[in-house]
Amino acid sequence: MATPHNEAEPGDYAETVLMPGDPLRAKYIAETFLDDARQVNGVRNCLGYTGTYKGVPVSTQASGMGIPSLSIYTHELASVYGVKNIIRVGSCGGVGKDVKLRDIILGEGSTTDSAVIENTFQPGIHYAPIADFELLDTAYHKAKELGISTKVGDVYAADRFYNDNVDMERLRDYGVLGIEMESAGLYLLGKQLGFRALSILTVSDMIFGEGSTTSEERERSFNDMITLALETAIAVK
Repeated sequence: MATPHNEAEPGDYAETVLMPGDPLRAKYIAETFLDDARQVNGVRNCLGYTGTYKGVPVSTQASGMGIPSLSIYTHELASVYGVKNIIRVGSCGGVGKDVKLRDIILGEGSTTDSAVIENTFQPGIHYAPIADFELLDTAYHKAKELGISTKVGDVYAADRFYNDNVDMERLRDYGVLGIEMESAGLYLLGKQLGFRALSILTVSDMIFGEGSTTSEERERSFNDMITLALETAIAVK
């Protein structure tokens, strides 16, 4: 049952997985939020854990950075381990006009320059990857219940982290709220493989203006985002 990237056994993953990019954030989620958490994957140090949250089984599995890396882990979770819901819990750069440092963004859709998306379809088709509506709707209303402020809209999934050719001002003008590197791939595979997908993101630095968080803060302090994802996870059926 193990794959080239995952040593977990059948049944080791819950039906819902929280997916940070950072393996240390996966470890932090397991140790801080889950009861009876146990490590189920350590291949390449891309850590995965399963435990319970308020009595409901939940897993967390790191994806690494970028659509190609995330696509490996999501594909195997859905097609080999039977995972039904994957909620990305990641960081992003703030782009939107009203976005501030540490804001939480629910990614309704994901604009991208990724060749992975482009090469999935015949020339001339520009697929628009979008979140699962039930997960999005649940997260939005859970945030209201918890008093967690969120912004809902488009995020930009970039193929390259260092790229001076992207017109950020135009993306902002067209309503993009944040920039990261994974959501479009997650949403594409969700539709292809039949699992529900959502990105919940915390703004870790500002593209326009000043403000940033440290690597330790990104690993260990985005608790509102994690709580919202967990509450969403146990609310969906």
